[in-house]
Amino acid sequence: MTTPPTTPSTTSQQELIRFLEDRFACAQACTECARASALRASLVDPGGSEEQELLRRMGIMCAEVCDTTCRVLSEQNTQDEAALRTQLEWCVSVCLESAHVFDRHPGAEQTAGACRTCAKACGEFIAILN
Repeated sequence: MTTPPTTPSTTSQQELIRFLEDRFACAQACTECARASALRASLVDPGGSEEQELLRRMGIMCAEVCDTTCRVLSEQNTQDEAALRTQLEWCVSVCLESAHVFDRHPGAEQTAGACRTCAKACGEFIAILN
């Protein structure tokens, strides 16, 4: 199980606070990225070009992965560390790939930024799991 340090020392309390803050920051970034990606996907014409279809599919996939990651983060007592790490790594990968796709489309800069912010937050949270 992924459990933060629980001893009463000041250092352990600081580690616990950082663990919870980073977990919350990651979940919040995932929520924002999911929202932005879903919105971007909804703006693309489903009958558009192949490139537009890629943009739509990436928006949907990124939203789903970020939503799932946020749910996994909120279920801290039911996830082991390996499963949590795998989910976070998947989220980082999908977010970065999505950001690259969004970068190629004018007007999608904010969505690409939300994806990068999410990848960074998840990466930082992975680092404290080590």
